[in-house]
Amino acid sequence: MERYLGIEFGSTRIKAVVIDENYVPVSSGDHTWKSEYKDSVWTYSLDDVWAGLKDAVSGISDKESITAMGISAMMHGYLAFDEKWNLLVPFRTWQNTMTADASEKLTELFGFNIPQRWSIAHLYQAILNGEAHVEQIAHITTLAGYVHYKLTGVNALGVGDASGMFPIDPAKNDYDEAMIGKFDQLINDKVKSWKIRDILPAVLSAGEDAGSLTEEGSGLLDGMLPAGIAFAPAEGDAGTGMTATNAVSPGTGNVSAGTSIFSMVVLDKPLNKVYPEIDMVTTPSGSPVAMVHCNNCTADSNAWVSVLNETAELFGSKPDTGDLYTKLYEKSLEGDKDCGGVVCINYQAGEGVTHFDAGRPMVVRQPDSKFTLANFFRATIYSSMATLKIGMDILAEEKVEIKRLTGHGGLFKTPKVGQSYMAAACNAPVTVMKTAGEGGPYGMALLAAFRAKGEGEKLESFLENKVFAGAEAMSLEPDSSDVSGFNKYLENFKAVLKAERAAVENY
Repeated sequence: MERYLGIEFGSTRIKAVVIDENYVPVSSGDHTWKSEYKDSVWTYSLDDVWAGLKDAVSGISDKESITAMGISAMMHGYLAFDEKWNLLVPFRTWQNTMTADASEKLTELFGFNIPQRWSIAHLYQAILNGEAHVEQIAHITTLAGYVHYKLTGVNALGVGDASGMFPIDPAKNDYDEAMIGKFDQLINDKVKSWKIRDILPAVLSAGEDAGSLTEEGSGLLDGMLPAGIAFAPAEGDAGTGMTATNAVSPGTGNVSAGTSIFSMVVLDKPLNKVYPEIDMVTTPSGSPVAMVHCNNCTADSNAWVSVLNETAELFGSKPDTGDLYTKLYEKSLEGDKDCGGVVCINYQAGEGVTHFDAGRPMVVRQPDSKFTLANFFRATIYSSMATLKIGMDILAEEKVEIKRLTGHGGLFKTPKVGQSYMAAACNAPVTVMKTAGEGGPYGMALLAAFRAKGEGEKLESFLENKVFAGAEAMSLEPDSSDVSGFNKYLENFKAVLKAERAAVENY
């Protein structure tokens, strides 16, 4: 009996999923956590990383049967260490919008979009700021890369996660040498103690040997897992989401929708130009991917659900939270296709696609708008994908073909509702798989299984022919009236962004 373990550090939850030899989840454990805003930086403490990891692993079964495992985590951000792997400054997560100057300069230098949350943008911003720790840097990595190193002693990343640190050359599945040279030249008169390649992790493709659990690593887990377990390359949550939804072949894509929302579409040819709204990353096996990443998704609608729950409690009712979400999502189906003129802006944080450094959630309606519960809640759900739609429209203009778009995450938990709205937003078929509810940690478990069993095989064929050949899934085609209704809502959403801008600047 063989088992494969995937662990993912998400923004609100650390989850461990174990799958069997048929790639079916058999047990899971999780730990709830959240980032802290300290000294104007969104961060997580490394102590919380290890406490949360142990809590998640303690919840799984069949520990003695695990033969391969892997670590995944939220991508990007900045973890800088000295030669002895002492943390030099608190972890700066992807949530921070503090690197605008570096992002702009590097995008121009490379001719390649470098978003603010990328590790190289954080590093260059630290250099521009003259931060004292820069000369002490011996290693920078991602959260997944850090945990992987501590457990295995191997300082390496899967190519998908690495592609959110520094641009990748798809022909070599390694960092782009021309850009490496340009960056070293850029900082030549500012940094004397290192070159960029010296401090970046090595790059590995899916299926490659990424080490094994050491005795020291087992000790960090209080001995719950024995030394010797083989490790898959550490990956980012984008790559594991693609794996969990069988979206790693050209023409396929996925949408991950929770606290943030992002789409990944695998390309068969490069885009015609650089777009600040589109990140170019890779699949876990190195294929080029166009990524539309939005910081804001369901947090604002979650806040409204909490308020409505409080309202119910005034009358002595204590509805189950899951039931309340289901009822409100289903109620939204009764709303007008364009939400009756009601517009919600869900920006709790800044949003790169629409160029906001901060957010102010708001609800706007004209005096004659149809302000009903159904229209209001439909507008909150629409708002969670409206900014994504702006980025996806760029791919449509580039004639990028999307044969299949697979959804996973909290937005798709209520059957058909979020799925049908996403199909309307992207004007493409959207599929939801039964296993997609497990999300990234399930994808990481599949990558661990591929590490153990996929020798000589491509990840694409392994997933298509062995994992998902008989998977339970439901697909919805876009409804033409929903498409026109969403487009009308998006027009209103874009118009209200002017008010959002004023709110950010004045409140």
